[in-house]
Amino acid sequence: MTGVSGRCPWTGSDPGMIAYHDEEWGVPLRDDLRHFEFLVLDAFQAGLSWAIILRKREAFRAAFAGFDPARVARFGPSDIERLRGDAGIVRNRQKIEATIRNGAAFLAVQEEHGSFDSFIWSFVDGETRRNRWKRPGDVPALTKESEVMSRALVERGFSFVGPTICYAYMQAAGLVNDHLVGCFRHGEVTAGG
Repeated sequence: MTGVSGRCPWTGSDPGMIAYHDEEWGVPLRDDLRHFEFLVLDAFQAGLSWAIILRKREAFRAAFAGFDPARVARFGPSDIERLRGDAGIVRNRQKIEATIRNGAAFLAVQEEHGSFDSFIWSFVDGETRRNRWKRPGDVPALTKESEVMSRALVERGFSFVGPTICYAYMQAAGLVNDHLVGCFRHGEVTAGG
């Protein structure tokens, strides 16, 4: 079952969700700054809907220094208080503090592997896993790869990177193609578009 115009049904009728689905979701990501952005946003999504996070995306971008991990890693107590007072973002202290720690951990992974991109793609052997789900209920919430990724990130000091968050990240960043087979984007993303 697909949504309107052969689109994955999770978009609903929200124009922002539709644009995100049609232009970004599942497209293989190869840029470290965008990887950090998606990790930040997926961590903040925990317990919330993606639509909420997507509506606040530009506020998150402004609050977290354009998702620059080097700048975020240098945030201190005054930045935490500033962010706790920013009504444009989700003001959860644990997620804010985790994002700062994740900035430092992200830099360490870059140092260790040359780029975060090369590290993160190793969990799928460098290629998008092309799934062929027919119904929304077929799509898993986590996989063995997301469990392994979660453990590896936690071992490197990351927080808010459980297996479910990691799988949502893998979907967003195109490590997996979870567009339903009836969705017009499934073939486009598989073909590299």
